[in-house]
Amino acid sequence: MLRSRFLSFLTVLFAALAFSSAASAQLEVNINQATPDPIPIAVPALSAQDASTAGLGKEIMAVVAADLERSGLFRPIPESAFIEKLTFGQTLPRFPDWRQINAQGLVTGTIENSGAGQVKVTFRLWDVLAETQKTGKEFNTLTGNWRRVAHLIADEIYKSTTGEGGYFDTRVVYVAESGPAKRRIKRLAIMDQDGANHKFLTDGKNLVLTPRFSPNSQEVLYMAYQGRSPKVYLRDLQTGREQVVGTFEGMSFAPRFSFDGKKVIMSIAKNGVTNIHEMNLATKAMRQVTNSNGIDTSPSYSPDGKQIVFNSDRGGSQQIYVMNADGSGVKRISFEKGNYSTPVWSPRGDLIAFTKMTGGQFYIGVMRPDGTGERTITSSWLDEGPTWAPNGRVIMFSRGERSRGATPGRSKVYSIDITGRNLREVITPTDASDPAWSPLLRY
Repeated sequence: MLRSRFLSFLTVLFAALAFSSAASAQLEVNINQATPDPIPIAVPALSAQDASTAGLGKEIMAVVAADLERSGLFRPIPESAFIEKLTFGQTLPRFPDWRQINAQGLVTGTIENSGAGQVKVTFRLWDVLAETQKTGKEFNTLTGNWRRVAHLIADEIYKSTTGEGGYFDTRVVYVAESGPAKRRIKRLAIMDQDGANHKFLTDGKNLVLTPRFSPNSQEVLYMAYQGRSPKVYLRDLQTGREQVVGTFEGMSFAPRFSFDGKKVIMSIAKNGVTNIHEMNLATKAMRQVTNSNGIDTSPSYSPDGKQIVFNSDRGGSQQIYVMNADGSGVKRISFEKGNYSTPVWSPRGDLIAFTKMTGGQFYIGVMRPDGTGERTITSSWLDEGPTWAPNGRVIMFSRGERSRGATPGRSKVYSIDITGRNLREVITPTDASDPAWSPLLRY
């Protein structure tokens, strides 16, 4: 079942729980450091009211621990090291027992059966050294939503300790690849950010490319070939319905939503040149944004919608440009050696991620919107297609290997922090390329 099918059944209660003392809390991590020390944190299973929910309480906290560990900012302590066994209804943990195993953070909580296929889950994050509670919440939801509850708990812990928004309660849409090199099957697929709840959205009969999430996370924009004709499609993830966004004169590609979801921007190739066009989704009115004699492609809006970053060879090589949303004030911002492509604006507005090709290598990099502060954070034979986590702190991208005759090179999806640390593979059932990260899911 897709996540969108049960959003309305999830309720989060923000509770001002007892023993909260933010002023004395010490459980914090500076994520701007290049190599922050992971916080040792204990994440025991939720204390269950009865045996019927005990297993689920353990599964929820296992996902929480995995989310935190994967961020690179936390080091979950093995359960075998725990001294205290928490019980249902227990108010305070024995802090000396947790300090003895060097835990700085402790997550406790309960799970109880609410009837009618629902459960109530509560959790608290404790600063073990200060012996204070940093945060706590209660969730009332259908039992089948347990994995989402785990991601929401992990997001709250991440936010409380870093001061930044989390990114665990999200999904990723990507192109699933299979088959021999010359008859590659490319299907649209979706999964949670940790690879769980995987589902194929298309059957592989038509080649699909460049999937992109809408701001509400409920629609996906992508390009598909029916025969030799590429078209831009909009797919509703809740109903499965698809519609062609529009019929254009020329080949359309690289579509992307504006941050408010009201417009779509894309490239259209016609008569040997490629320019950027914008469509108003409500009226279907088209507007040409650029007018060059080269190839202008891969457009991406700034979060405030006032600017657009794009890739162009108008200067003789592929470089990154920024312009006002009306097409005025075009300015080149990439000046280092190499060719640049697939620029995408961070949700925070502070950085632009890109793919760079130079010296026989591909790189994922970031720079400020004025072109300063350029740095690369990955390198391989083929790294491409960066996409941002909703908090603007983590980037996902695809990494390809060389083909060997009829055997295609493997293609996988990875995530990495914008500091260039904590490279992690996102496990998928097939080869994977062109990931797109959703915004935080809405309640």
